[in-house]
Amino acid sequence: MTVAGESAEEQWVDDHAGPVVRPYAVTRGRARPVTGTGTFDLISLVTATRVEASPEVGLGPEHLAIVALCQRIQSVAEVAAHLDLPVGTIRVLLGDLVARELVEVREPRVTAGLPDDSIFEAVINGLRAL
Repeated sequence: MTVAGESAEEQWVDDHAGPVVRPYAVTRGRARPVTGTGTFDLISLVTATRVEASPEVGLGPEHLAIVALCQRIQSVAEVAAHLDLPVGTIRVLLGDLVARELVEVREPRVTAGLPDDSIFEAVINGLRAL
């Protein structure tokens, strides 16, 4: 579909898509966070350490949006959903923010182990009794 007066080469998205910025452009081609710990589980909790982040060299609008969004605790998955960016991109951006101490990321607690099978059997038997 082309708009009158535009060739197919001039129109690179339709009217409803809006401007398109590829995730690798947002992360400047990086696929991994700069911090060593930066795997950032989907349920890791992100909190801003400052009320507002001033625009600094190397911080894009997505970085500032994460700091603003994380004034309230958000999971990594929620941040990705709110900003409509892939989780991998969010992880890279979070790594930048952690390195600048603009956000803290708390990883989920690791459980000691899975419950004994007898607990699952008791639950199943209880459900069957209903």
